[in-house]
Amino acid sequence: MNSRDNDRQRFFTRRAALLAGGQFGLLAALVGRMYYLQVVESERYHMLAEENRINMRLLPPSRGRILDRFGVPVAINEQNYRVLIKSENTPDVSAVLDRLAMIIPINADEKTRILKEIRRKKKFVPVTVREFLEWEDVARLEVNAPDLPGVTIDVSERRFYPNGIAAAHVLGYVGAPRREDLTGDPLLELPGFRIGRSGVERAFDKPLRGTAGASQLEVNAVGRVIRELDRQEGDAGRDVVLTMDMALQRSAMRRLGDESGAVVVMDIETGGLIAQASTPSFDPNAFTEGLSNAQWRALADNERAPLRNKAIAGEYAPGSTFKMVVALAALEEGVITPKTSFFCPGHLELGDGKFHCWKRHGHGHVDLVRSISESCDVYYYEIVRKVGIDKIAEMASRFGLGTDLGLDVPGERTGLVPTKSWKRAVIGQPWVLGETLVAGIGQGFVLTTPLQLVTMTARMVNGGKAVFPHIARDVTRRGDLTERVPREQVSIGVDAGHLDLMMKAMAEVTLDPRGTAHAARIKVPGLSMAGKTGTAQVRRITRREREGGVRTNDELPWRFRDHALFVGYAPVEKPRYAIAVVVEHGGGGSSVAAPIARDILTETLERDPAKLAPGADVAGLRGPSRQGT
Repeated sequence: MNSRDNDRQRFFTRRAALLAGGQFGLLAALVGRMYYLQVVESERYHMLAEENRINMRLLPPSRGRILDRFGVPVAINEQNYRVLIKSENTPDVSAVLDRLAMIIPINADEKTRILKEIRRKKKFVPVTVREFLEWEDVARLEVNAPDLPGVTIDVSERRFYPNGIAAAHVLGYVGAPRREDLTGDPLLELPGFRIGRSGVERAFDKPLRGTAGASQLEVNAVGRVIRELDRQEGDAGRDVVLTMDMALQRSAMRRLGDESGAVVVMDIETGGLIAQASTPSFDPNAFTEGLSNAQWRALADNERAPLRNKAIAGEYAPGSTFKMVVALAALEEGVITPKTSFFCPGHLELGDGKFHCWKRHGHGHVDLVRSISESCDVYYYEIVRKVGIDKIAEMASRFGLGTDLGLDVPGERTGLVPTKSWKRAVIGQPWVLGETLVAGIGQGFVLTTPLQLVTMTARMVNGGKAVFPHIARDVTRRGDLTERVPREQVSIGVDAGHLDLMMKAMAEVTLDPRGTAHAARIKVPGLSMAGKTGTAQVRRITRREREGGVRTNDELPWRFRDHALFVGYAPVEKPRYAIAVVVEHGGGGSSVAAPIARDILTETLERDPAKLAPGADVAGLRGPSRQGT
């Protein structure tokens, strides 16, 4: 072997060694990687494999009920029957949908939506065809099941309000979460999950929701469910107990009838709202199922505003119901005494203008009590000139007028009691004396809500305690009672003798034959009420109209008619309940609002829990009843 052959052999030997070394290195790296994956990272990859095999799904909890003061359910959960279709079990989806449309209504748009959703989802994932089926529809589907391959019936829950329109504004309704409602809580992203959108449903949404459960499902590589491995039910939402009497609420709604207005009844000692009616109303069950555009426009465009809770958000000139606040301001400032009187010729002249009394030829000589019982306007024109608007506004705020009362459901409006500084800041003009005269009889810039008027009345007849209105009494879960802590009641700082004088004057409104509401007094033996009527103009009456004879309310278009108001309390001897009634464009407070208040206060006294015998059916007429949780 020559030297050239030796060199070639050494070259190949080196190459073989390098190749062997490279192979060994690769093998070592592979072994090391396998060791790392199977030993060091084994726990992590085991967990990932399990997560790929096991799917965790949230189980929506049952929403808590809402009950009235006697435990009568006013918001419950019903079974919601849904029809689903699974395309993998359906040879011809379009044909099956056509057969299905012969049993339950499915229009062309709905069919297009269903087909689009089926194409978007995996074949084994069911698609909802229709919800909220009646039992008759379910029965027909079950009978025709052999001709509907891939179609199944599913049962979930839906919110139901047994009393329909009667308590819609108080309870509110539920709806699907909007984008701005999503806070990262996965419960809100579950299909079909509903949250409170208004009223009590919204104010107490979180305790009503409950806590979600969880289900462990074994799935295959494409996500098909193989079996359920474990299931843990969630906790149902808490029940919310209201201060409201549902039977009285229904009566208040019936008594208002076709009128557009509001009634609020309050316990003067606790501030609990026994009834809070607003008409016209709407059916909250329709919101649960979903409104069409036409249905929504019909509600939104209605001039009588059925969607507005007039009891807490309707702002109205209080008219003569405001006179008691003006009188108390004058008494406190020493401008008048209980015996102060003025002569009412039917008007008061100020500069070149005349400010008229509602009684064209006047009341003659009038003292304080008579000025309220007969509602003399001239008396208040005289005293407000000396008191001034700022002192009146300060007294009004003590009674809750023009303020936020902190109601525990959303939607409360604050109204307005003007001051000199308010007008300069908002309108940019100085206050003038004529505006004080108009404000003195509850007109002009003055605006109040029925909730504020009933709070004013309660504070006036409960000894001057600052009660605050509320609708929820407590929140419960399976016997665990969580009382809501009431706001501390403090004195509003008004002389007790002056308050007694106002109560005496309010009693004369109904009990004295000359009182403006004598005809509307309670005539049931042993029952009585006191109060104050009010009639608020919504337009200015011109001199020509006044001289030619003002047309009656019935002769005017509805929106130009006066508002009718009444505030009162019962019984006269020992006050327990206060009421405020406002009828939009209803006419006179004595002829329209006072009779409504009389009838509702009569039933309120008859349903007083203190008078009911043990074991009595305190719920009265329960209305439509349906099974639910």
